[in-house]
Amino acid sequence: MASSLGQRTRHLAFLPYAVFLFIFLIWPGLYVFRQALNQSAGERNPMIEAVTGQYRSSFIFSLQLSFISSAIGLVIGSAVAIAIMQLADVRGLRNILVGYSSVAANMGGIPLAFAFLAAFGMQGLATRLLKEINIDIIGWGFKISDFWGIVLVYLYFQIPLMTLVLVPALDGLRRTWAEAAQSLGATVSQYWRFIALPILTPAILGGFLLLVANAFAAYATAYALSSGGSKLVPVQIRFFLQGETITGKSNLGYALAAWMVIITAMLVAGFQVMTRRAERWRQ
Repeated sequence: MASSLGQRTRHLAFLPYAVFLFIFLIWPGLYVFRQALNQSAGERNPMIEAVTGQYRSSFIFSLQLSFISSAIGLVIGSAVAIAIMQLADVRGLRNILVGYSSVAANMGGIPLAFAFLAAFGMQGLATRLLKEINIDIIGWGFKISDFWGIVLVYLYFQIPLMTLVLVPALDGLRRTWAEAAQSLGATVSQYWRFIALPILTPAILGGFLLLVANAFAAYATAYALSSGGSKLVPVQIRFFLQGETITGKSNLGYALAAWMVIITAMLVAGFQVMTRRAERWRQ
């Protein structure tokens, strides 16, 4: 009797979250897909048009930006995570670095865009300081609103996010494994190549997929940097949803959003699979 009452209480406790999930995720998602599949007379199928017409380049641009920023973030973030583990004996330093990474990984939008514009814009502080030592990045063609400029900005939250993903995985490497490998004559490089790296691979791949999804779904930062002129998919979706629609393309914005949901869901699902595999070594 008490067990049954406890189960009912847990189900009731979940009810507010289920309602929240339905109102803010499931219902809007269903509406987006319904509109995306709603083909008006004389229109091409919006879902097909979104990936085969002129907006196909937006997906290519967004995915290129996501993969490149994620690859760089993976390399630097992994190095930072390893450095944090090496500095674990320094009192309080690890907590400070992990705490900063947690804050930086969640920073974005207008404040981040403004910070980088103030630093690397046409008259930015860093731009002017570099020019004083004959490094004219503007003269070299660098713009904070172009592809590599956005990559630079995205790295501000991509690197800390990868660090947060990898630190727990590195914590899972037991010292006894390294000692056992050393006692059997293995070098440090052999230990990392044949033992540590295979164990860390699921966490690394999962972190990379999470970074790709994070960059692919980012909107406010890129929009603020480019003043709405970016080719990124989220910015293109805003173009349609703000009423600036093209005649005969009324549902194309919903189709772009639907494809974005599909791609992001696949990336997150891959991250979850890799996370489960990585957690086996922490048990």
